[in-house]
Amino acid sequence: MRATIVGGGVIGVSWAGLMAAHGIDVVISDPAPGIEDVVHAGLAELAPSLDELGLSSAGLTDRVSFEPDLARAVDGTDVVQENGPERLDLKHQIWTTIEANAPAHALFLTSTSGIPATDIATALQAPERLVVGHPFNPPHLIPLVEVVPGQQTSAEAVQGAVEFYTSLGKKPIVLAKEVPGFVANRLQAAIFRECVHLVAEGVVTEQQLDEVVTSSLGQRWAVSGPFLSFHLGGGPGGLPHFLEHLGPGLQKRWGQLGAPNLDEPTNALLSKQADDFGGTVAELAKKRDTAQIALMKALGTAPSGDSK
Repeated sequence: MRATIVGGGVIGVSWAGLMAAHGIDVVISDPAPGIEDVVHAGLAELAPSLDELGLSSAGLTDRVSFEPDLARAVDGTDVVQENGPERLDLKHQIWTTIEANAPAHALFLTSTSGIPATDIATALQAPERLVVGHPFNPPHLIPLVEVVPGQQTSAEAVQGAVEFYTSLGKKPIVLAKEVPGFVANRLQAAIFRECVHLVAEGVVTEQQLDEVVTSSLGQRWAVSGPFLSFHLGGGPGGLPHFLEHLGPGLQKRWGQLGAPNLDEPTNALLSKQADDFGGTVAELAKKRDTAQIALMKALGTAPSGDSK
């Protein structure tokens, strides 16, 4: 199988590493100067994680090639995973070129984090081919992929996307409706809004807030999500009992949540406190990846080589 990755940034490199580790020949199309060095450095950083997952990183770069010309990059490909800038006009240009040069059987997947497939597909002659395949960063580790069909996306395109991501050991979830930001990013935005409010108000520091989350919600939600957690929190009566007895208090707290602005003073405060995490971004990411893999292995959710 051959896959074309459009965009060699953080998401593109992560996708490329995962696909190559599954034996797929990957072509990266990105006109940025020095992109080969950037991608090779990124692949070297994530290689230990792939090995830890049971996917061999041996010869990883041998299965990754580069073609800056998008038309040539998609010629003969089986899958296109687009990770271009979040600008509709650019995505229209990219997908117009892809459709004109990719084979008729190729899967058309976009990693967009918020633009609906319906809007992107207006540039296509066959809009039924395009489907959103939105990963949660980093794609080579986090299992989730939100598969979001547009208004004209065919059932065959959705099925093809689900089967492809499943073959990579991912957890594809098909959304029934298009909503801005999809589901995971909406949840993340809602939670982060209150995180910023609490830090900006001086209730806790960034480090304390993160410890609150990793010592409570993070651990709980890794096993049972918000609905199941509250269903279990209702005792024998389940969620109905929870909503009856604790719902009013929850409703009241909704009205008390903060509405911070990411203005200059707030951004300065957040940036200053981020320095207190210690270590470089690369060092912190490595530590995170090690812990993330250990957690996924314990839960049996790691995208291992068994899914080939």
